[in-house]
Amino acid sequence: MNHLLTLLIALPLASALFTYAAPTRYTRQLALALSLIPLALCVPLFQHFNPAQPGLQFTESHAWLPAFNITYALGIDGLSLPLIALTALLTPLCLLASWGVQKNPQGFFASFLALEAFVIGVFAAQDFILFYLFWEAMLIPMFLLIGLWGGENRVYAALKFFLYTFVGSVLMLIAGLWLYSITGSFSLELWQNTTLTLGAQKWLFLAFFAAFAVKVPMWPFHTWLPDAHVQAPTAGSVILAGVLLKMGAYGFLRFCLPMFPEGSAYFAPMVFTLSAVAVVYAALVAYVQTDIKKMIAYSSVSHMGFVTLAAFSGTVTGLHGSLLVMVNHGIVSAGLFLGVGVIYERLHTRQLAHFGGLAKIMPAYAFAMMLLTLAAVALPGTNSFVGEFLALMGSWPTAPVYTAIATSGVVFGALYMLHLYRGMFFGTPSETVHHHVNDLKDLTPREWLTFAPLLALIPLLGLMPSLVQNLWQQPVQAISQEYLPALQARIAHQPGMPIILPEAEPAPEPASTPLATPIVSQTLTPTPTTTY
Repeated sequence: MNHLLTLLIALPLASALFTYAAPTRYTRQLALALSLIPLALCVPLFQHFNPAQPGLQFTESHAWLPAFNITYALGIDGLSLPLIALTALLTPLCLLASWGVQKNPQGFFASFLALEAFVIGVFAAQDFILFYLFWEAMLIPMFLLIGLWGGENRVYAALKFFLYTFVGSVLMLIAGLWLYSITGSFSLELWQNTTLTLGAQKWLFLAFFAAFAVKVPMWPFHTWLPDAHVQAPTAGSVILAGVLLKMGAYGFLRFCLPMFPEGSAYFAPMVFTLSAVAVVYAALVAYVQTDIKKMIAYSSVSHMGFVTLAAFSGTVTGLHGSLLVMVNHGIVSAGLFLGVGVIYERLHTRQLAHFGGLAKIMPAYAFAMMLLTLAAVALPGTNSFVGEFLALMGSWPTAPVYTAIATSGVVFGALYMLHLYRGMFFGTPSETVHHHVNDLKDLTPREWLTFAPLLALIPLLGLMPSLVQNLWQQPVQAISQEYLPALQARIAHQPGMPIILPEAEPAPEPASTPLATPIVSQTLTPTPTTTY
């Protein structure tokens, strides 16, 4: 178990090399088989993970560059584990969805496997330099996937994606180097136990915010996302919406809130404002889109607004909701983009006006997209409902005005998703559908296999959200205890702010087992800190 995280990173990298060197006729089968190994390794990861244990698990640390106190340090907690599992699940599904790629399949599948390794590295790294290397390395395969296998404007979209994310990351690097200059270490654990002045926390927050806000992406830093989604191949859109967008929200929870609580609290009203605007604005923009892929891309911006709003609320309930929305959005958005790819392969168009009447022609496809649509609108019983409900309920005590604004996004979300489904599957079939009616075969066994895991997770996590919610009880409690007092103090000093103090959350009764309650409250022993 001590080297399990290293295997999860090293095996996809080695698999990428094998896939690239393999003969073309074996590329697809080899890449798919190798991509299943990290997914299988997630089984012991879950089996040996103890949700009741505070701190990191599966830790591994080796001296890397001792002269600069840089270590190869890995470890995960409840924040990392679900995102690593989601990455391991979506990668083979993306490869299945890309079975028909003809242009340089070795490079395509190798890029995906390398991307999987770097993303898992981001979620597992506990040394800042190691984290930054994985964070930046991830740009390379994604840039290639968009730039080489994308649509007509793929080069423009790839450059825009790279420049947006790279510029923000440079500011994060500068902030990390400054922290190293005062602590003498790149250890994330040491940084979290270092007390900084409010002035220092403000500047550090802004630097890290620049990197994470672009990645989420928060409004108004979102403009690269629709272009990247539209131009990316189907599998590129799946992994981008399913996992890569979660890296920004993960950064807020791993760095900003626990390391710079006072700085995060100082800028919380700004984050609340941007989040509420993102939820409503992106939902309205999504409704007027004629390209179904761009519509789903804007829906991602809207849903990620719930994530940041709930995360910065600081309440235990809000943090639980934020993480649930992250995981469930990764599942639902991945399925929706897979659905776009299915119909695009048959009709070679993404214009909503070119569809209609598909429910009678492709009933199995209509069923799969119906379940994904209901999950996207957060229908009770689907996985998205619990996350959005907890996100709004947890945000209300801290930011009622912004939460009220964001709640309207739930209505707008139902509006554009039902508009999308109605335009595709009901009404009179368009001339394009009539012209390609012989090509409109229903879902193939391979396509069913691609959809099946995501469709199964929708009711499973909708009825039993504690399957993932129990994993992050400890880190959520720790983040709330560190950040919420700073936010309360900030509000108390500015009573004119349009947010109110949350009531103290009552501690639940002791449970007979660590997994008996979805939300627990524990008193953590403070760690000695050094003030700078």
